[in-house]
Amino acid sequence: MRLSPLLLAALAPLSWGTSYVVLERLEPMGPTTAAALRALGAGLLLLALVRQLPRGEWWWKSALLGALNFGLFFGTLFVGASRLGGGVTATLGALGPLLILGFNLLALGQRPERHTLGAALLGLVGVALLVLGPGARLDALGLAAGLLSVVAASGGYLLAGAWGTPPGTSLLAVTAWQLCWGGLLLVPAALLADGGLPPLPTAAQWPLLAYLIVVGTALAYALWFRGIAQTSPVQVSLLTRLSPATALLLDLWQGHRLGALQWGGLALIALSFVPPRSPRARPVAGAPQPRPVRPG
Repeated sequence: MRLSPLLLAALAPLSWGTSYVVLERLEPMGPTTAAALRALGAGLLLLALVRQLPRGEWWWKSALLGALNFGLFFGTLFVGASRLGGGVTATLGALGPLLILGFNLLALGQRPERHTLGAALLGLVGVALLVLGPGARLDALGLAAGLLSVVAASGGYLLAGAWGTPPGTSLLAVTAWQLCWGGLLLVPAALLADGGLPPLPTAAQWPLLAYLIVVGTALAYALWFRGIAQTSPVQVSLLTRLSPATALLLDLWQGHRLGALQWGGLALIALSFVPPRSPRARPVAGAPQPRPVRPG
């Protein structure tokens, strides 16, 4: 039985939803340092598996993709989260599918299907109800950083879908190149933002860091970009709303209680995954019709 690329890609945001718990247990390691370690560690791991380096124009293409999908995205995401809180940042992230639909309309003239647009709007409202609380705060720099992270990731997904892979190269290799470039760009940012070299992880933190690198980054992004290549950036981006839903369900499992609005947000997110009804086939004028069968 062959699993759908979208179903496999959905494993990525599910694992990202668990990374919030992991990052809390990696303290005092700073978030930008954790981002640099997970991107660079995952990239080097995949690079050791594929043993392929970029050639020709793919040096700058992979560098640009790495900067958008990891370097700029991770860096601005953590700046936004530190100034706005996770709730507002997650809501801004839910704007990603709408940005991709808007770009396709303006640049390519592709009008979004009603169901796709409805799913994107339901996901946005659902995430907002799920994670926004009365203590949500707005900050100009935080909003700019959060919006920049969404624009960077959306642009990166569109370019990844448009460029595909170079001849004779696996998608895993392109993923490895992006992660390595993104991790390298994050290293100086981490040194500045987190105040120098971090302390070594404790014995209990090493397995958590390994999970973040192997499962939450290397495997997750390999499935994510595979989904983009085999379906479309729009369809895959709609899956991002699974990440905050997973994080909240983990809170529920740990004994936290959800309010009525949060349950409503979960319901809207679940509703946004309902597939559209397939239209009934209408008989073609002039086509022969089946003869009714008489009883007996």
